[in-house]
Amino acid sequence: MTIEQAQQDVDQWIKTVGVRYFNELTNLGILMEEVGELSRLMVRKYGEQSFKESDKNKDLGDEMADVLWVLLCLANQTGVNLTDALQKNFEKKNLRDADRHLNNKKLQ
Repeated sequence: MTIEQAQQDVDQWIKTVGVRYFNELTNLGILMEEVGELSRLMVRKYGEQSFKESDKNKDLGDEMADVLWVLLCLANQTGVNLTDALQKNFEKKNLRDADRHLNNKKLQ
C-alpha cells in the first residue's frame, strides 16, 4: 500500500463507516493520545519502566498504526498530500544534512 492509497482508504472508511471526520483540533488531540499510548509501550519495552498487566498484551505495530491513522486523517482534512510532503522532506534533509551526521563524532 502506498501512502497515497492509505490516505484514500482512510478517507473512504471515514466517510462510510466513520460517518464523518472529527474536526481538526479533535483529531490533533486524538493524535497526541495515540502518541502517548505508543510512548507508554515503548518506554516499557525498550526503556526502564516495568510493564503493568494492562500493557502486556499491547502490540507495538498496532500502536504505530493508530498514530499513522490519525495523521492520515489530519492530512486528508487539511489538504496535505503526504507523498509529496515526504518527498519534499527528503529533499530538505538531503540538502541540509548532507554532511551533518557524517561529521557528528557522537555517531561514529
